[in-house]
Amino acid sequence: MRKIVIAIDGYSACGKSSTAKEVASQLGYSYIDSGAMYRAVTLYFHQNYVTLDNPKEINKAIDNMTISFIFNERKVASETYLNGLNVEEEIRKMYISNQVSQVSAIPEVRKNMVSQQRKLGKKKGVVMDGRDIGSNVFPDAELKVFMRANLQVRAERRQAELLEKGQLVPIPEIEENLLSRDKMDSERKENPLVIPKDAYILDTSELTLPEQVDYVLQLATEKMIKHDV
Repeated sequence: MRKIVIAIDGYSACGKSSTAKEVASQLGYSYIDSGAMYRAVTLYFHQNYVTLDNPKEINKAIDNMTISFIFNERKVASETYLNGLNVEEEIRKMYISNQVSQVSAIPEVRKNMVSQQRKLGKKKGVVMDGRDIGSNVFPDAELKVFMRANLQVRAERRQAELLEKGQLVPIPEIEENLLSRDKMDSERKENPLVIPKDAYILDTSELTLPEQVDYVLQLATEKMIKHDV
C-alpha cells in the first residue's frame, strides 16, 4: 500500500506522542515529535538568554541552532539533539513546559520549525504529532486525528510521566501549566491550536493506549486502501 502522512494534533498529555509513536512503529513509518523541536528551541533560548520580543536576537539564535533526531531500529525518533548534544531528558522538565508555548508562538520560530517539519514528511510514510500538524504543517495529510481528554486525566498522566523521570510535581501545578498552555496555544496569532475540519476527534479520557493505537491504525488502514484504489 502507498504510504501516507498521519497528522495527530491535540492538547498536552492526551496521549498524542505515545499513540503516534506506536502507530508509526506498527506501520513501519517514521515518527516525529514536533513538540520536541519547540522544546529544544526553548531550551536554547533559555540557556542563551534570548529576548523573546527581539526579532534580531531570535533570528540569530535560530541560525545558531541545529535540531536533529536519533532514530532507533523501528524508525522512531527516540532522542532529541540540540547542536550535537542529547537534550531529550532536559527538554521534558517542567521549567521548559512552562516556557514552550510562549516560545512556540514566536512567528520566526514557527516559520523555521514548520519548514523543517515539512522536509521531514516530504517522502510520506510519517506520523507527526503536535499542535498544528493537520491544520498547517500538512494540511493535505491523508489522515488527521485530533486528540483530547479531560483535565484531571491529563494532569495525572503528565504527573506519571514526570515521576518516571524522577520529577515530583503536584497535580495543581500541572493543571495550571496545562490550562495555561491550552490558552496560549489556542489564542496565538501564528498557527493556533484548532481542530482541522477534516480531522477525526479522539477523546482518550477513558481509553487505554492500545485502544487509542487500534483506533488510529484502523483509520490509517482505511485511508491507505482508499489511497491505493
